[in-house]
Amino acid sequence: MILGAHISTAGGIEQAPARAKELTCQAIQIFAKNQNQWTGKPLTDSTIQGWKRGLKANGIEARHTTVHDSYLINLCAPDEGNRKKSIASFIDELERCEALGIPYLVTHPGSHLQQGEEWGLREIAYSLNHIFSQLKGYRTMVLLETTAGQGTNLGYRFEHLAMIRNLVHEPERVGICFDTCHTYSAGYDIVQRYEAVMQEFDAVIGLQHLKAFHFNDSKKPLASRVDRHDEIGSGTLGLEPFRYLVHDPRFSDTPAILETPSAEDGYLKNLELLRGLKT
Repeated sequence: MILGAHISTAGGIEQAPARAKELTCQAIQIFAKNQNQWTGKPLTDSTIQGWKRGLKANGIEARHTTVHDSYLINLCAPDEGNRKKSIASFIDELERCEALGIPYLVTHPGSHLQQGEEWGLREIAYSLNHIFSQLKGYRTMVLLETTAGQGTNLGYRFEHLAMIRNLVHEPERVGICFDTCHTYSAGYDIVQRYEAVMQEFDAVIGLQHLKAFHFNDSKKPLASRVDRHDEIGSGTLGLEPFRYLVHDPRFSDTPAILETPSAEDGYLKNLELLRGLKT
């Protein structure tokens, strides 16, 4: 697998590739703007070119880079004002990815806020259809992230993600990011039933649509529906699911991004541990 981590953009996006190399990353995820704000400063030509030069100088392929969108975005927000802001912010995220040459934008599908799951899934697809109609020809793919299903969050069943893809008019623009913590907390036992879970994913969505992983252990047990990340091997998943993943030939060229609680302070240790599982 192509192992990496979510990297800080302190000092500018263009600083992230060098920081990633220091942490032995082969893949990078960043925030393209402040994750807790609707809008951000426009990217300058200097920043865009600095990012691209940084990737090349530090031996990181652009195809192994991702952006995670703002935490404020909810593409099925029942409130009309929040929906409009979410759509505008998501368009901005895609524009930033396109300018930077980043192939994947990871997003939590959305929260229905007591309006019902089927309603929420249809509204997410409706929002994506509107967004894609505004951004014809964009190469960046939206990756719907598997979620733990906490609260009214959607995306905790493979069927949720499949339904969104099926309702999108351009499904080729939508893939999946598989978060190990979230998926386990949602009830998919990748510890005891790893291959069965992957076969179920393939039957419901198709493994060809799985474009990236988030590698996180979980502080909470199977089917807890609670999203709490832990360090690799320190939580309820343990090491076995990660051993399966790094040895799975189906994912040999798939980026796997750490989002562990220790962040950059612990990435070196976590990456060393994961690479040790390959031997």
